[in-house]
Amino acid sequence: MIRRIYTERKASNASLGSDLAETLGINCTARMFIRYDVEGLTDEQFDSAVPIVFSTPATDAVYLESLPDDVKGALFGVEYLPGQFDQRADSAAQCVQLLTQGDKPTVRCATVYAVEASDKETAAIKNYLVNP
Repeated sequence: MIRRIYTERKASNASLGSDLAETLGINCTARMFIRYDVEGLTDEQFDSAVPIVFSTPATDAVYLESLPDDVKGALFGVEYLPGQFDQRADSAAQCVQLLTQGDKPTVRCATVYAVEASDKETAAIKNYLVNP
């Protein structure tokens, strides 16, 4: 069974907004989430890995299976293409394997952005954040 986790580092959202304002001249509300899709773990293994491997409890908010209800604006995600090496996913899988002392799970990662801006500004933000 594939389990999905979203983590949100609170400090990064302030820096993302200031980066967009400084670089693109766009003042908007922007949030960034790291999405992990994990397969090959029992419920107990998954529950123990979430606060140790996939998040830092002191600085991250964790959302299981879906984004929080207060997310507004345009949503888009950025992830590696199939066949490209994803260091974050590989590191997470290795850490979970060390934690569980079992088989290495399958982990996929993506960065999901939520941007409250006009359509034109959202297109400029996508052009800036997404590597064509």
